[in-house]
Amino acid sequence: MAFDWKEQETINTLEQLVKIPSPSGYTMQVMNFVTDFFDQVSIPYITTNKGGVIATIKGQDDKRHRLLTAHVDTLGAMVKEIKPSGRLKLSLVGGFKFNAIEGENCLIHTAGGETITGTILLHQTTVHVYRDSGTAERSADNMEVRLDLKCSSAEDVRKQGIEVGDFVSFDPRFIKTESGFIKSRHLDDKASTALLLQLAKQAANGETLPQTTHFYISNNEEIGYGGNSNIPVETEEYIAVDMGAIGDGQQSDEYTVSICAKDSSGPYHYGLTRQLIALAKERNIEYKVDIYPYYGSDASAAIGAGADVKHALFGPGIEASHAYERTHSDSLKATAALLHAYINSPLGSSY
Repeated sequence: MAFDWKEQETINTLEQLVKIPSPSGYTMQVMNFVTDFFDQVSIPYITTNKGGVIATIKGQDDKRHRLLTAHVDTLGAMVKEIKPSGRLKLSLVGGFKFNAIEGENCLIHTAGGETITGTILLHQTTVHVYRDSGTAERSADNMEVRLDLKCSSAEDVRKQGIEVGDFVSFDPRFIKTESGFIKSRHLDDKASTALLLQLAKQAANGETLPQTTHFYISNNEEIGYGGNSNIPVETEEYIAVDMGAIGDGQQSDEYTVSICAKDSSGPYHYGLTRQLIALAKERNIEYKVDIYPYYGSDASAAIGAGADVKHALFGPGIEASHAYERTHSDSLKATAALLHAYINSPLGSSY
C-alpha cells in the first residue's frame, strides 16, 4: 500500500473534530462522529463500556496484533459553584492552568441539553476599577464565567437550566493559515485522531496489512485512564499517537514527527522505539527523538495498568500544549508517513 497524503481531507477531518465539544467525561457527540466515520468506511468496531471505540482491520497474520491509539477527549471544566452575582466558578478537567483559558469564549452544556455561551475572565479584569488586575492570581477563586444572559443572581442562572456539575467547553478558534500552520485548541490529541482515522480509511481500501491492526480511539486520556483497558489479548505492540512537546531543551518542532524515548512514566520500549527511528530513516521521514518531562500517554497508562505489550509513542509536534496550540501540515504529513510505514512493516522486524 503506497503512502497517499491527503492533506486537505485530513485537515478537514481535524477541523470537524476540534469543533465538537468533548472535555473528558462529556465525549458522547465526538464518539458518535468516530463511529459514523468507521461506519462510512465499513471498518468493524466495538464500543467499550467506558465509551472508547476499537476498530479492527484483519491482517495476513491474525495471531499477533498491533494497536494504535489516539484520544478525542480534551481539556475542559465543570460548573463548581453559581455565585450570588450570577457568575460561575469552575473546576478544571485535565492538567492545565487558569491562565491558559483567560479571556476564552466557552459553552456551558446543561443537563437539559441546552448550550449557553459565556466568557472566562478574571474577576478583577476591569483595569479602571481593580488596581490588581495585572497581578491577581489566576486561580479558581478569582476566575469566573461571565454568562451571555441577563442574570444578576444565582436564582436567575438556575432558571436558565444551569446547575453545578454542568460541563464547560472552550472555543477552539480553528485557523488554517496560507503558510501551512494550523492553530486551534485541542490539537492535543485531535490532530493524531484525524491522522488515525485517515490511516484506517486508506488501510481498509488498500492491500492487506501484515498484521491485524486495531485503531483505539479513547475518550479519557486527559484524566489518566484512556486506552488501557479492552486491549485485545493478541496485541504485542501498542503505539500511542499523541503530541510532541515543544519548548526549551526539547528537540521537537512543528515540522517533523516527534518520537518519544521517555516521559514522566519512564522509558518507552527500546526495541520498538528504535524500529520507529529505523523506519523514519529508511523512508526519509523527517523526525526528532525527544524526552517529555511532564507527560504521560495512553501507552504509559496501559503499561501502568499491567498490559503485557511493547509500547511506544510518537506524534506531531504541538506548540503551546494545553493552551492555544499550533502545528504545521509538515508535521502532520511526517506523522502520517511514519504511521503508514509502521502498519505496513513486519511485527518486531528488527528487535
